[in-house]
Amino acid sequence: MTAPTLTPQSTETQQTVAAEVEALLAQMTLAEKVEMMSGQGFFTALQEDNRVWGARPYRAGGGNARLGLSPLWFTDGPRGVTRGNSTCFPCTMARGATFDANLELRIGEAMGIEGRAQDCNFSGAVCINLLRHPAWGRAQETYGEDPWHLGVMGAAMGTGIQTHNIIATVKHFALNSMENARFKVNVLADERALHEVYLPHFKHCLDAGIASVMTSYNKVNGEYCGQDRVLLTEILRDEWKFTGFVHSDWVRGVYKVYGASAGLDIENPEPLVFGEKLVTAVEEGLVEPYVVDRACRRILTTQLAFARREDPLPAYGKELIACNAHRALALEAARKCAVLLENDGMLPLRREKTRKLAVLGALAALENTGDNGSSRVRPPYVITPLAGLRAMLGEEAVLHADESDLDAARAAADAADAVLVVAGYTAKEEGEYILGDIALGADKKPRGPSLSPTPIGGDRVGLSLPEAQVALIKAAAASGKPVVVAIVAGSAVLVEEWRGDVNAILMSFYAGMEGGTALAEVLFGDVCPSGKLPFTVARDATHYPFFDRDADEITYDLWHGYTKLEREGIAPRYAFGHGLSYAGFAYSALNARVAREAIEVSVAVRNTGDEAADEVVQCYIGAPGVEAERAVKQLRGFARVSLAPGETAIARFTVALDTMRWRAGQDWRLERGTYRVYAGGSSAQCLETSIEV
Repeated sequence: MTAPTLTPQSTETQQTVAAEVEALLAQMTLAEKVEMMSGQGFFTALQEDNRVWGARPYRAGGGNARLGLSPLWFTDGPRGVTRGNSTCFPCTMARGATFDANLELRIGEAMGIEGRAQDCNFSGAVCINLLRHPAWGRAQETYGEDPWHLGVMGAAMGTGIQTHNIIATVKHFALNSMENARFKVNVLADERALHEVYLPHFKHCLDAGIASVMTSYNKVNGEYCGQDRVLLTEILRDEWKFTGFVHSDWVRGVYKVYGASAGLDIENPEPLVFGEKLVTAVEEGLVEPYVVDRACRRILTTQLAFARREDPLPAYGKELIACNAHRALALEAARKCAVLLENDGMLPLRREKTRKLAVLGALAALENTGDNGSSRVRPPYVITPLAGLRAMLGEEAVLHADESDLDAARAAADAADAVLVVAGYTAKEEGEYILGDIALGADKKPRGPSLSPTPIGGDRVGLSLPEAQVALIKAAAASGKPVVVAIVAGSAVLVEEWRGDVNAILMSFYAGMEGGTALAEVLFGDVCPSGKLPFTVARDATHYPFFDRDADEITYDLWHGYTKLEREGIAPRYAFGHGLSYAGFAYSALNARVAREAIEVSVAVRNTGDEAADEVVQCYIGAPGVEAERAVKQLRGFARVSLAPGETAIARFTVALDTMRWRAGQDWRLERGTYRVYAGGSSAQCLETSIEV
């Protein structure tokens, strides 16, 4: 048989691909099939590249040289392609704050293009683990705390990537919401917590067509995810009918060869457990031959289906990497992600009244786009807050000092008309935990500028700003000048210690390569802030679920974030979905009806301000909660609307009744009775009506 050429052919049918796959399998030896079930050459490549992650595409399974089959060539994400000098977008959590699925789709397309331009056909950019607690070090890599929001945004990203015929993988499956203990922790979760809170966003993405799943390192109910038959076969295959392939996370993603029988198709990045051990297990009758055939069939079917699709672009040249269009997209995302938490009228600043601006904090001058783990992107440039403001106002109009010299900071504040304090974290305080051999030697002495000192990242040790930054804020406030604080972080930061000392607070996140430009535009009113919090900011750390970053075992239940605080009657400092604007918005005319097995909702929103602005309209549904305790409300829709001053728009949502079912054992039940319907600008500020279902 002639080996297939993996060039896109739009007329290829599923039946033809299936027949071709069977013909290929018939030609392969057991050893060749098992070779497809693992990555190859990673450790050698990493050594040759001086341990710079992403210096080349990584062979992540698949491939057969004798038959001319291409391997899977992997690039990570999720804030950009982790190769070369790619576009660095705002971190995923920042993009979650945009509540803009269309924007996320376009960013996914850009990542797909840049991945193709750098010889990759497999992307790990879709991270949708649920933010259970803000101390989680890799919170910045996901979209937020709500399963519905995670599913919608993740599906948009994956769809965008796959538009350019790169296979997307959704990660990390499942219940991965801790960092330091990720290799050992056993997460206990009952059927309801699993299926109602921690898994539905994965199903949402797979139903949207994302073609691969990456397992997580942790255990769930006593078994490592990479060899968990319940997760990988009973749920993924039997219940959800997923037909793509499943692969492990990098190093220590599987421990026993029975992982293949459980449903793991590929061990990455090397055959430490599969490989020769799996061949021997098959030969000795410990693993059935069909298990290997099944894995190879899934891999080949997915690869050939993508390879046969027609490319949207005629070519994917290097000139597309960090091109002007993608840089503009990064700037759009940075503009839309900023969340105005508080404002007493200080913002927006006016150029004519701000002859001198004091910009305080070491982070103001630091290229700080996120952690230094597997999601690290090395863009051609990064515009810092200080650089963005100096470009707007001129060098002489911007004074800079930091927390290392409070006297200099006070002097700068005294000499200015207004003060910006940039505070928050870096890769040292939060991010992927890089330590020891499990980090592939990243804890060794740096051999170049690509590595950070040890240890880096991990789960946060606290939820407040560092003491030196709090002292800086208070020193700025003592000047008597108006003070705004911009917070750079991956998730919630407690503000109780200093919020009363300042005039405005902005959550700016790790805002990507164009973040400094966007921050300047937002501060001076060229851009109206429109981001909304994709998580809840509490008044006290005890209001969040229990968190132990060194835990051997932990229980995840139904309650976290806004559902937990509402259940307990605790007011947050800033609610999920909260975000102020330079305009104002009024909601009215909330209507709901049941039609075609769905709740149809409409609400009017009017811009009551003096300038054009975007508003994120949110729709929540509250179930009766008689048959089983349910959340007061659950997000089931969101829409970004652009409104001119005085303009009114009607936001419409269709909420399938199936999405309101609750898990009863192995079944799903739709409770009949009175449902509450909410629509508004945050989870805490909604109009409410009720409807019988």
